[in-house]
Order: sequence, then structure tokens, then C-alpha cells
Amino acid sequence: MIGDGVHLQAGDALILVDVQLDFLPGGSLAVPRGDEVVPALNRYIAVFRGLTFPIVATRDWHPPDHCSFRAQGGPWPPHCVAGSAGAHFATLLDLPCEAHIVSKATSRDRDAYSGFEGTGLDDWLRRAGASRVFVGGLATDYCVLNTVRDALRFGYATFLLLDAVRAVDVAAGDGARAIDEMRRLGAMAIEYGQVAA
Repeated sequence: MIGDGVHLQAGDALILVDVQLDFLPGGSLAVPRGDEVVPALNRYIAVFRGLTFPIVATRDWHPPDHCSFRAQGGPWPPHCVAGSAGAHFATLLDLPCEAHIVSKATSRDRDAYSGFEGTGLDDWLRRAGASRVFVGGLATDYCVLNTVRDALRFGYATFLLLDAVRAVDVAAGDGARAIDEMRRLGAMAIEYGQVAA
């Protein structure tokens, strides 16, 4: 069940998770229908930007020999190599120049699915006065799930933007199970029509 409406207020921050070309159709690790999150996220960006609330964009920013790549024994094809075309944010994403960019999994021997892992994001959000976070992006069952888990663990009231996430679904139903887990942990699942400025 989707939660009730929510009024945005001081202390709210928007987190865009890994909306990068390699995760969109045609990319090296494409999320099915991943491009559908872009117009959805742009609606949220417009609202948060209009209120001058913080906007964060996380990105995979891997070395060429990252441990998550199959050649190094990991589960994934090479993707989001730092500085490569595939690591760029989606072309149509209306990312404002003032957005805070978080690069993760930048060391060859450490992976990171969460935007909080080894990035200083928690400290940055606290300095920005954030107490609630609104999370969307790619992919539901990996980096969105882990970012939401950590946001809740760090004590943020956390909202999952249901209309702005898509799943890899390596196993059928992974995305739905991830959404169920995020709700069970305490995230509120909402859609754009439930957000009021």
C-alpha cells in the first residue's frame, strides 16, 4: 500500500541514485526500462530546486579493474568506469549545477552499493540540515535498496519514490522483494502525486 501524502519542509533532501548512461537502455549494465526514471526524477528535481532544498546525485565511479567486474571475479560486466561516457549522468536528467555529486566504489578492491558507503554523504546531509530523504533512481534491488537501508540506519526519515525506481530483477521479483524490504525497515513508499510543496 502506498503511504499518505507528504508535505515538503525544511530539512528535506532529494537523493538521485546512479542515474548513469551505463544503467540505461543501451548501456553496458542496462536496467530494464531504466530510462523511465529520468522524467519521473525531473519532476521531483523541479520541486526540490524550486524550494532550494538539497539535491544529491550518487554515481558509480569505478577504476577499470574494479572488483565487481567479471574479469576480476565479480558479478557484473564493466560499467561506469570513471570518466567514461557510460559513467555520465543521463543526458535528459535535469541535474542542477548546485547538486552535490557523490562518487562511490572508487577503489578497485571495494564495492559499494549504498550512496553512504565510504562517501561522507551522512556528514554532508547533516551539515545541510537534512532530516528526511527522498530516494529514487537505479536500481531498486541494488543501489536504491542499500542507500535506503543506510539512510534508515543513520536515522533519516526515508521516502522511496516508487514512480522513479526500476529494478534489475536478476531473479524474477527481486525488485518487488526489495520494495517490500524497504517498507518493512520503515521507508514510506510514495509517488509524485502525493508530494505537496
